Amino acid sequence: MKNPCEVSVGSISFSNDKSLKLIAGPCAMESQDHAMDVAGKLQEICAKLSLEFIFKTSFDKANRTSADGPRGVGLDEALLAFSNIREKLRIPILTDVHSEDHCFALKKSGVVDVLQIPAFLCRQTDLILAASRTNKAVNIKKGQFLSPAEMLQVCEKFTSTGNKNLTLCERGTTFGYNDLVCDMRSLEILKKSGFPTI
Repeated sequence: MKNPCEVSVGSISFSNDKSLKLIAGPCAMESQDHAMDVAGKLQEICAKLSLEFIFKTSFDKANRTSADGPRGVGLDEALLAFSNIREKLRIPILTDVHSEDHCFALKKSGVVDVLQIPAFLCRQTDLILAASRTNKAVNIKKGQFLSPAEMLQVCEKFTSTGNKNLTLCERGTTFGYNDLVCDMRSLEILKKSGFPTI
């Protein structure tokens, strides 16, 4: 096993040998007001529990099952919401990216702390490299179609730019049709990369 590395997001430090952190928020951003309300409530709860917290919501959920499924408010409106949340609540923010353009826009905006690559996109080389080149922390979800050992190749792609600010997220494994299984052994296998496992 590689030595555990630390990934810092503001004052929060992720490592496989540190205490639990919480990444939470609405799957897709419904509105600026809703995002602010949820972020504020989560911040209050986490403060009471002495739990470090990163607010997560997505401006675009591009992999919905139905074409009619709600996808979020879009990048422009989300950037305003993220800016307000950072200014008023002073908490770190995580959001999904689906394209190289998303990575560049979020880097330029300076209002998001962590980029997240969705599970279905975890092997997309151009996206991984674009996210890595932002020099931001990036959370890559393990694809449901990958074994945890195969994520080591994803780590190599990501770190090829020199960015080591990587966390890995266990997302379960497809088992047959329509079944998603969380194999707890995967957490330990992912930790062998040395990168923090979410």
